[in-house]
Amino acid sequence: MTASPGPARGPLHGVRVVELGGIGPAPFAAMMLADLGADVVRVHRVGETAEPNAALDRGRRSIAVQLKDPRGVDVVRELAAGADALIEGFRPGVLERLGLGPRELHAANPALVIGRMTGYGQDGPFAPRAGHDINYIALSGALAAIGPAGHRPTPPINLVGDFGGGGMPLALGVVSAVLSARATGRGQVVDAAMVEGAASLMAMIYGFHGRGQWSVRRGENLFDSGAPWYDTYACADGRHVAVGALEPQFFAVLLERLGLSERIDADRQLDRDTWPHQRAEFEAAFAAHPRAHWESVFADVDACVTPVLDMDEAPAHPHNAARGAFVTLDGVTQPAPAPRFSGTPNAAPAPAPAVGAHTDELLADLGRDADQIAQLRADGVVG
Repeated sequence: MTASPGPARGPLHGVRVVELGGIGPAPFAAMMLADLGADVVRVHRVGETAEPNAALDRGRRSIAVQLKDPRGVDVVRELAAGADALIEGFRPGVLERLGLGPRELHAANPALVIGRMTGYGQDGPFAPRAGHDINYIALSGALAAIGPAGHRPTPPINLVGDFGGGGMPLALGVVSAVLSARATGRGQVVDAAMVEGAASLMAMIYGFHGRGQWSVRRGENLFDSGAPWYDTYACADGRHVAVGALEPQFFAVLLERLGLSERIDADRQLDRDTWPHQRAEFEAAFAAHPRAHWESVFADVDACVTPVLDMDEAPAHPHNAARGAFVTLDGVTQPAPAPRFSGTPNAAPAPAPAVGAHTDELLADLGRDADQIAQLRADGVVG
């Protein structure tokens, strides 16, 4: 039985999160929490001039605070005292040096969840070192597995470390800890490290490798472009199609629609000795016609063949359009909140706020009157 949908405000409605401004994975976690209905207050620094990212920074309220001033630190402590969670992406020790470490925050709010996003974790030999997505996935084993045979490892943008291995585990960890805090009254620290998150994304591959079913040599395995029926192919117009005909029934349809049933033995799909021949036939077949032709050929069958769409094309694809998979905020087309909920649907995300757009409103919520707010502004404590 399907639940009756409630008001469009998301399953995390009523959860308050304080986000200490940063870049990459922590803002992505905050975006996800905001998309799901949490009230996320982003703490920007006074004087910050970086233009908000229309997608990554959406859905928050913003307060600009000078964290070098004890009065600014007090404002953040007060925000955290009334919140369910605080998330930050500083190097280990920075939060403590600001006077906002777990000891201080839990003294005022024992149920507070503190989500800490780093590359290497809060401890360990690499904990204090600088790095970026590419470094973290390099240590996880993921980067070495990505790329075609005979080529260098290929950085997969910053999806595997920052977002898949960083922001998503942080968001899940924060929600899990909030559930625990609501049951026990005790908050805790969530130590989210991108090295470990990226490694967790590799769980299935590590499992295959442990059973001798996955080689550490790139481009020789099922999902890393080694198999000819799990790869991309260029079409006559320079565009590409993605082929994922993993199962034999899909492989048979692939051969039939490409006109290759007589040239490739479907029963030898998994025979690696036949893979060079298969690949050559696929390359020649797809190169003979433009991508639109192949979209039409495979439109009504299950052969696991799809067009490779770029960011200009994806939002307009009929399936994505029918599902409302993309939204436009402030003139920027971007992914819609995901996943979807039958009983507590997500509200449309609010546009990314300007730095400090809600400073007065949030200070008033903390009990500051107009004169006090004006003085804080005049002293450069808030902006």
